[in-house]
Amino acid sequence: MPTADNGEAAGLRVVVLGGTGYLGRRIGEAFAADGALVHLVSRNPANDAQANDGPAGPRSVRMDLLTARPRELTEFFGSVRPDVVVNAAGRVWRADEAEMTEGNADLVARVTESLAELPRGPRLIQLGTVHEYGAGTPGAGTSEDQEPAPVTPYGRTKLLGTRIVRRAAAEHGLDGVVLRLANVIGAGAPAGSLFGMVAAHLGAAARAESLGEKPDELRLPPLRAHRDVLDARDAVDAVRAAATAPGADLRGQVVNIGRGEAVPVHALIHRMVELSGVDLPVVEAAADQPVRTDAEWLQLDVSRALRLLGWQPRRTLDASLRDLLTVAAPVNGRK
Repeated sequence: MPTADNGEAAGLRVVVLGGTGYLGRRIGEAFAADGALVHLVSRNPANDAQANDGPAGPRSVRMDLLTARPRELTEFFGSVRPDVVVNAAGRVWRADEAEMTEGNADLVARVTESLAELPRGPRLIQLGTVHEYGAGTPGAGTSEDQEPAPVTPYGRTKLLGTRIVRRAAAEHGLDGVVLRLANVIGAGAPAGSLFGMVAAHLGAAARAESLGEKPDELRLPPLRAHRDVLDARDAVDAVRAAATAPGADLRGQVVNIGRGEAVPVHALIHRMVELSGVDLPVVEAAADQPVRTDAEWLQLDVSRALRLLGWQPRRTLDASLRDLLTVAAPVNGRK
């Protein structure tokens, strides 16, 4: 089916948990543009989100999702009566495994418990991650049928959330689906991510060059990994498609959302530097230096997304990298 570009979301009542985060805000704005009535739920609603309150834009709702109890969530959902709930909340940066468990698993359990009490349950779209799988097979895409074996706290805790949604679908009939996202990139990427950090460094380097100063070199750990990277706009399109896909096809499913190819991270970083137009040396640490414990090959098989959602990625890598650089650094327009 189409990726919701045809206005199928018009008139839907949509709740986005984590609605002012990196992806949550984009998702809420896209649904509002489709004509949906959107509620963005977060602990600290952004000022510009608050300014959009009203019939034409998303409505901001202040709620600390990490401390909200099931009854509070049930009362909120009961008052809004959503058709779709998107869980874009969670913990990834600057958190230990216990804190990630609170945001990525415990919250999901409370949400599914609350939704199960509603007389007419909405569709729950849970945002998962490629890091739930662990190591992939070099040269091949990982399908949803592969048994997950995550190697990071983030992957382990997100997998707990996935299992909670699938169990609620099997045992309580929850209309829940998990979109397992590749590494998402785009304008405003979190500074805690590698791509966000590089974009911020390039922005600082561009400012230094404009003042006639020599920019600091970009020092990075060994860039050995291959990653499936997903444009944030493509991720939003996948969520929109999942909101309107037939329920019988999606209930309890995990659906990979990515480009379906693994790209060397060092090539992506050097392309970012090239696109920025900044004359900046990139220095990788020696190959024998310790690196993060992430799997070195992450590539998704996205055939199920095409079959069930009618979704496939549309943006090119250069378009994604240019968007990533838009806020942080000028882009020189080279091909």
